[in-house]
Amino acid sequence: MTVAAAQPGFTVRTTEEEGNRLLVALAGRIALDDADRLLAALESLPEDRRPASVGIDLAGISYLDSAGVLALWRWEQRLKEKGVPWSYLRVPDEVQRIMGLIDREGIGRPPLHAESRSGGILERVGGVSLGVYRDFDCLMTFLGDLLAALVHLAVHPREVRWDDVFFYMRRAGADGLPIVALISLLIGLIIAFMSSLQLKQFGANLYVAALVAVAIVRELGPIMTAILVAGRSASAFAAEIGTMRVNDEVDALATMGFDPIRFLAVPKLIATLLVLPLLTLYADLFGILGGMIVGIMGLDLTAHTFLNTSRQSITLFFLLSSLVKSLVFAFVIAWIGCQRGFQVQGGVEAVGEATTSAVVTSILLIVVVDSAFAVVLHYVN
Repeated sequence: MTVAAAQPGFTVRTTEEEGNRLLVALAGRIALDDADRLLAALESLPEDRRPASVGIDLAGISYLDSAGVLALWRWEQRLKEKGVPWSYLRVPDEVQRIMGLIDREGIGRPPLHAESRSGGILERVGGVSLGVYRDFDCLMTFLGDLLAALVHLAVHPREVRWDDVFFYMRRAGADGLPIVALISLLIGLIIAFMSSLQLKQFGANLYVAALVAVAIVRELGPIMTAILVAGRSASAFAAEIGTMRVNDEVDALATMGFDPIRFLAVPKLIATLLVLPLLTLYADLFGILGGMIVGIMGLDLTAHTFLNTSRQSITLFFLLSSLVKSLVFAFVIAWIGCQRGFQVQGGVEAVGEATTSAVVTSILLIVVVDSAFAVVLHYVN
């Protein structure tokens, strides 16, 4: 018995053979628009009969695209679930080539990432804690590798890529002078103006100069400069190294015998260590200048009086501690920026995530380190 089911573009002809074998002959053109109708027509066949086996004759197929192949694959899965064996007969070469483009095993393979599900509060806290621990482990591992590279280059200074050091000094230092000057000037203006509103009620206008100088030199100068450099340089370091990771350039360096950390991270670290203390002094000067503008224009103070009071309030201990903090901040910025870049795995999206993580993590550690310095310096002084 032969049954033919005509569809626009293709036909499905079924024939019952001896041994309860069902022969399904497909003919015509099967494209994307026909895939759903083909699958519906095929799935309706075993509903009224339970064949012992199925033969699929494709000799009459004039055109078949990947959507049609997927429809056939889905019908194969239905037959497999019902325990019905199947086979393809008289497959044209062009159709066989199209069918070979589909990875049948890959389609049926479960995804690499398990389906996400929301757990309880304890499970979430545990997951976050585990993630923090793994991130801390990666940071400490990279820190050890970075220190080992620094020690090696200290013993072999000729291996340092000084051209790259000067290049990153210009990018992290000279290119950042305008924004550092503007932010520091405005911070000095704000501190002087807000403090003058209170102090001039008691006739203590002169103390505005001391307050601005101490606040800028001890705290705001180093930390604001470090945050600005972190936003500019840590993100740039992570994006540059992360892009090289995505393009397999870091692996190429290792294949050629170069240590990627010595080659990429150490020049950035040395450049940041050299320029950040200078930028901090630069920011201190513009912060005091901003306070002096308010003192001259709003408090009837002379430039000589303001500067002399500022000089007397700033001790050598304050200045040296500010420079030491800037060195530690510089190390944190280069360390985090480079580590996040080397951690990139995946594509362009991973580079963006690493860049954001570098800025957020470096700023967080800068604030934590500054808090520790505030407590330690209080007792040391």
